This record gives sequence, C-alpha cells and structure tokens, in this order.
Amino acid sequence: MPLVPVVQIHRRDVPQVDFPAGTDLLQVLWCPFIVDSCPEPTPRVLWRSSDAVGPVLDAAPSTVATAPGDSIPAPCVLHPEPVTDYPSSDMPEEVSDALSIRMQELKARTGLWYSYHLAEAPGIKLGGYPSWTQDPCWPDCPTCGRTMDHLLTVSSWEYDGMSGRTWLPLEDRDSETGEERRDTTGGRGAHSPAQVMFGDAGGVYIFECRSCPDRPVDHHWDCS
Repeated sequence: MPLVPVVQIHRRDVPQVDFPAGTDLLQVLWCPFIVDSCPEPTPRVLWRSSDAVGPVLDAAPSTVATAPGDSIPAPCVLHPEPVTDYPSSDMPEEVSDALSIRMQELKARTGLWYSYHLAEAPGIKLGGYPSWTQDPCWPDCPTCGRTMDHLLTVSSWEYDGMSGRTWLPLEDRDSETGEERRDTTGGRGAHSPAQVMFGDAGGVYIFECRSCPDRPVDHHWDCS
C-alpha cells in the first residue's frame, strides 16, 4: 500500500530544527494503518536536498478503500510558528514538587493550569516535548541504546477545551468573543485542520536518534 504523506517542510521555514548536513527538506510518511498494528517499519522520515528531488507525480497514488481516513491527513498548508514549551508529564518529580506551590498560586490568581496552558504546546509540532495523552514513553535507539529525541508530534487536535485559552492562535479567534472563529457552516477549522483522529483523541509521536549518523527512527502512539 502506498505510504501517506504526513508533513513536508523546508529548512528555511524552520531554522530552529537541526537538519542533517546537505539537506534542506524534511518529508515524513506513514502507513495509514500506523495505529492498527501495521507489520512494516513505519513511519518513514526522509531528509533530502530539494535540488536533488526529481520529477514528481501529477497525482498521488490512492490508498485502498479499507484504509482508515482518520489516519490520512487532509491537504493543508503549514505556517510554522516558533514557541517555547516546558515539560509537564516529563518534568522530574523533584522539580514538580518544588514548583507545586507556585503552580497552585498561579491557578488561584489567573485560572491557568500549568499543564494545560503553560507547559508543552499541544497539536502538530516539530521538536519540543511530546504532548502525551497517556504516560511518557520515550524509545531507546536500537543501535546505540540512548534515549531518542522527539522529532514530530501529530495530534488529533490542535488544542482541546482547556488548552485553547492560551494556545489558540489570535488570528483564529473571534474579535468579539475570543473563541475560535467558525466558518459559515459552523466548522472549526483551527481545531483540527489536518482532520485526523487517533483512537480517542490521541497522538502519534515520532522519534529519531541524532547521535547515530543514519538517524534511526521509532514511533509511539497513545489515546485517552
């Protein structure tokens, strides 16, 4: 079955990302059965030079009718925005204990929950901390044994009912209500522009080992 394109992004649009030498194009593809026990290694991460990309097909190969549409991202344009996020589930216990009083005071004063509003950015993102739905699950590199680095999260939602207060982009807010702007049919385009759904609003997390020259890849998925 043809692999499904997930993301394609140029180095010029994300200068913060560590591209391998001689590459300026990141492409990620996966099998549409990625969360349904696909027997083949998936996903596929390709670091390429855009100058070396040859002729492209006029139309992408179609997947079979049995492929789950929820795992096939809808065509959309990326507008990368750099943000700084902080760990919540991945925060060391001693750090969490030391900050717990400050977090409680912040919630009482502003109504902001650290884990929802101020920690890791939700939604589809490169780098940073995975916005886990369940407990953290960092894979080890099969070659060198080191903990792998987070490369990409593909989430069912860009934000949820709690995190939208701080993570919903300003350009997607209604100027009067501050809530997400709806289209003429009432659709919520900013909530899930890629139109994917993994289990019960889960996510797929893609990892790589930057210590090994060939950058081995692994992935994990979870849902609530």
